[in-house]
Amino acid sequence: MTALSFDTSPYAASEKTPARPAVIDFFSGCGGTSAGLRAAGMRIAAAVDLDAAAAATYRKNFPDSEFYEVDIRKLDHNAFDHLVTSDSPLVFSACAPCQPYSSMRHSGSKSRPQERSLLLTLIPFMDRLKPDALIVENVPGLQKIPGGSTWNRFLRYLERSGYSTRWEVIDCRAYGVPQRRKRLVLLASRHGTIDFPEETHGKDLLPYSTVRDWIGDLPAIQAGETYSGDPIHRSGALGDLNLRRIMAITEGGSRSEWPSELWLDCHRKSKGHQDSYGRMRYDDTAPVLTTKCTDITNGRYGHPTQNRAISAREAALLQTFPKDFKFLGGLKSMTRQIGNAVPVLVSKAMGQHIIEHLQTSKIENCG
Repeated sequence: MTALSFDTSPYAASEKTPARPAVIDFFSGCGGTSAGLRAAGMRIAAAVDLDAAAAATYRKNFPDSEFYEVDIRKLDHNAFDHLVTSDSPLVFSACAPCQPYSSMRHSGSKSRPQERSLLLTLIPFMDRLKPDALIVENVPGLQKIPGGSTWNRFLRYLERSGYSTRWEVIDCRAYGVPQRRKRLVLLASRHGTIDFPEETHGKDLLPYSTVRDWIGDLPAIQAGETYSGDPIHRSGALGDLNLRRIMAITEGGSRSEWPSELWLDCHRKSKGHQDSYGRMRYDDTAPVLTTKCTDITNGRYGHPTQNRAISAREAALLQTFPKDFKFLGGLKSMTRQIGNAVPVLVSKAMGQHIIEHLQTSKIENCG
C-alpha cells in the first residue's frame, strides 16, 4: 500500500449540490488544516498566521486563497467582510497557539501554570461574521486547566451565541493517521446538534495505518542526501559517531542495542528517554512527530531500515500531507512547519462531516 491520494478536484455547485463552504483558517501554519478541508470539498477563502516561513509555504500551496501574515490581535475585525456571501456557508478553523503549562509563576514552594492562548481572539470575528460552523484543534490538557480557563470561557461564549458544540480528545489513528498522536478537537454549529464523524480505523474497523503504508515506496537516500526528484525528500547529515549509532540499531529498536563504546555519559546515568536515537518500525504506527522529528537525537525518528533520520518528505507523509505538497525553507524550518501542523486526514474527516451536517440541516430546515 502506498501513500494515500487526495481528491482536490473542484466541488462544483449545482442545483443538487450546495455551494462549497468557504473557510477562513486562523493560525493556519503551513496549511495542514486547510489541505484537509480542501480535500473534503471546501473552498479555502483566507488564512491568517504570523510565522513568515509557514506563510511562504502556505502561499505556495494555496495560491488562490488570501493570506494575512499578521498578528491576529492587530487585524481589523472587518478584514474578511468581502469574503462572505449569502449563498455559501462560512466555516472558521483555528489551531490557536497555546502553551498552557510552559510559563510557571512561583509562589513560595508551589508553582502554578499560567495559560497563554490566542483562542479568545476569534470572538470579535465570530461576532461580526457569525460562521455557520467552527473547527478548533489544540493540545490535550487545555480543557483541564481549572476555573475560568480560556477553554471554558470560549465554550461559554459559543453557548451564549447559539452554537451547538461537541469536543473530544481524539486518537488521530482512528482517522487513518499513521501516528500515535492525540489532539483536542472542538466542532461547533449554528444549525443544530453536531456530533463527531465516525472513526474509520481501529478495533473492528480498518487496521491502523502504518509507517510502511505512507513512506514504504519512497526512494532510498543516505544521511545528508536530497533525492533529485523531490527536494523535500531530504535527510539531515550524521557525524561518524551518530552514523555508527544508528547502524547498530535494528528496525524498531533503541539505543539499548548499542555496544558500550557508543553510549553517552548521560545515558549511563539514566535509563530514561529510550526513544532518542531509536528507529521506527515499518508495520506499526509512528511516534508523535514534533518540530524536531528529522533529528535522531530528539526521539524515535530513525528510518526503519535506512541509516538516517526520516526525511522532511517522510515526516510530511506521516502527517498525511499529499505527496505533492511543497514546503519552503531549510530542513529545520520545514521540519518545524510539519511538526506544528494538524494531520491532514484529521481535518479532512472533520470537514467532510461538517459538509454533511450543513447539508442535512438545510434539508431539515426547509422541511
